Amino acid sequence: MQNWSQKIKKAGCSLRYGLLCFIFFTLFISPGWAHAASNYEAPSDKRAAEVLPANLRSGPHFKVQDRVAADGYMLRFMVDSDYGTFPVTGEYGLRKLIKEIQAIATLKETSRGEAFVEGVKGKAQETLEFGAKLVTDPGRTLASVPQGVAKLFDNIATGVQKPSEPRRDPARQELLKVSDAKRKIAYDLGGDVYSSNRVLQNELEGLSKAQALGSLGVSAAIPYGGGAAVGISRQSQTASEVNRLLRDESPSSLRNINERKLQAMGVDQSLRERFLNHTQLSPRHKTVIVASLERLRGARGREAFINFALRATDEDTANFMQNIAEILAAYQQTVSPIQEIVAPGVILAAAANGTVLIPFPLDYGVWTVRAERVVKNTLAGLKTPSRSPAKIEFWVTGTVSPLARQQLQAQGIEVVENVDQRIGMMD
Repeated sequence: MQNWSQKIKKAGCSLRYGLLCFIFFTLFISPGWAHAASNYEAPSDKRAAEVLPANLRSGPHFKVQDRVAADGYMLRFMVDSDYGTFPVTGEYGLRKLIKEIQAIATLKETSRGEAFVEGVKGKAQETLEFGAKLVTDPGRTLASVPQGVAKLFDNIATGVQKPSEPRRDPARQELLKVSDAKRKIAYDLGGDVYSSNRVLQNELEGLSKAQALGSLGVSAAIPYGGGAAVGISRQSQTASEVNRLLRDESPSSLRNINERKLQAMGVDQSLRERFLNHTQLSPRHKTVIVASLERLRGARGREAFINFALRATDEDTANFMQNIAEILAAYQQTVSPIQEIVAPGVILAAAANGTVLIPFPLDYGVWTVRAERVVKNTLAGLKTPSRSPAKIEFWVTGTVSPLARQQLQAQGIEVVENVDQRIGMMD
């Protein structure tokens, strides 16, 4: 596959307006004035029963609203729950939200239990109040925090790296305990301690403070089996390893681990720092991405993926980046080693078996004028008289329309659907 990446880059398939703009308007969405010919499609909304199995439509404490918005790439759900209504993008995001709702239910039940009430007795009220203010409103309390604790600010909500020689500062030690407890409780519930779900975060903070600052033990904190009770999905080896890291390591420690791994991959310092400082990628996103890329041993161009990941502008695109990395790692482990990655607009990976892989997390893709244009431009860079890939595979986490499948196959692209069901992606 020598020179294949240079040919792709000359095909004119580039991101000019950001990742979501490219995905939504260049790849799968045709504007309203586009051709209305019979061989093109337009996105149309769905009903929940059309796109979701029964266990994802409703369950304990939640129900997905019947109307599902479809933009030609992702499905957008509204979920009614006992704890409020949540908008969520994609089936990946929905599965994650359902686990969070079940975790919230467990945490609320725990906070009403006798063990919780007894566990916090005997602890000075001012200590609990200090912890509450610092965790939930750090910006207003920094002036009253002992010198040195301020530097822990960005870690307090989810974890603080334990110093090699802990100082005898009661406030600092209490915060360490709260942070450690929060990560472990989230792990036991199968939840994401870095989730943007504010209801979940409030419940986690309340229980972790009671467990750490009172005398409530971990066994009492989670009353009935934790994550197993809320149905943790099957996980790949990478997912299991990452979840343990998220449980045991603070954000600052995760940063150090990820930086060492990126350095070992040959990613230069400037790019490492930009990636690790990226605010739209949570420590969880970064850790999953780095762990996945680490599995692509010997692959060239992993720094191209890191550059691509910097385009994340919100949680949806951050999830997109994470899912792509997981697909690449799964292909490496189950099909063929990845030899090179390029990112001329979408991620393309050349494998040792002669296949060019296009990993693309989507719910439901349709065939539009612009989709056709992008496919043809990409193929122009891949297929030349002197070099052509043995096969091109389009790996998607959901499905594509019959017309999209037909058109892609006509261009020599094999569509592999529902790959998330066989690679154990993280929820």
